[in-house]
Amino acid sequence: MTGRLAGKAAIVFGAGSSGPGWGNGKAAAVAYAREGAAVTCIDVVEAAARETADIIASEGGRAIAVAADVTSLASVEEAVSASLSAFGAIDILHNNVGVVHAGGPLDLDEETFRRALDLNVGSVYRTAKAVLPAFLERKRGAIVNISSLAAIRWTGYPYFAYYASKAAVVQATTALALQYAPQGIRANCILPGLIDTPLIYKQIAGHYASADEMVAARNKAVPMGKMGSAWDVAAAAVFLASDEAGFITGVALPVDGGQSCATTVPQ
Repeated sequence: MTGRLAGKAAIVFGAGSSGPGWGNGKAAAVAYAREGAAVTCIDVVEAAARETADIIASEGGRAIAVAADVTSLASVEEAVSASLSAFGAIDILHNNVGVVHAGGPLDLDEETFRRALDLNVGSVYRTAKAVLPAFLERKRGAIVNISSLAAIRWTGYPYFAYYASKAAVVQATTALALQYAPQGIRANCILPGLIDTPLIYKQIAGHYASADEMVAARNKAVPMGKMGSAWDVAAAAVFLASDEAGFITGVALPVDGGQSCATTVPQ
């Protein structure tokens, strides 16, 4: 690795994985560490955060694991305080938390719809609220929010609340980028397309006759012929968080194998 993030500290919300393998947040946390950053790995499941932190430590990096609930401002603030105590500063805020609820307005009850908004976009509000004071004090900082290709186009799944909340993440990122640009703070988001992570086998496989059918259909829907991996998302995150992207802010970057440019839509 090139040490692009040497001397920096990153705080990653959603750094655990929902199952064996590599989720987007887990890969991002490890990728940040491999580029030299000290990483606070945060997940609602402490064991998942600990697993990621242990991987970083086993590779010679610095990391701590913290359990936090992004639907609670107090919990987020405690996690940020732990990160500052451990590493003295925060240079990178990475938001990877999200949830998918199947169904359109006729299928979703109000409580489920509210929970989706509270988790998917409320997490961006709470983490920014907790971290921005540290950024403003030093007049620098980089925010990387993970949205979704679903924020800008129909992806073939009936996920009304997910589409709405992930679109809100894009505009929330724009608002952060422009409001705080004069203070040296950048904010960008990534729009992952069809990514092969442990989560899809739990949340999406039920739409198909089998997991193999799901994988084949998702591969076929990508112009490049296959789904991406969590490492594709992590590589984009490292770039956006690094000084190489020092003149880039307010961007919504698709990481999707060209799917956002395609003229056909998955069925």
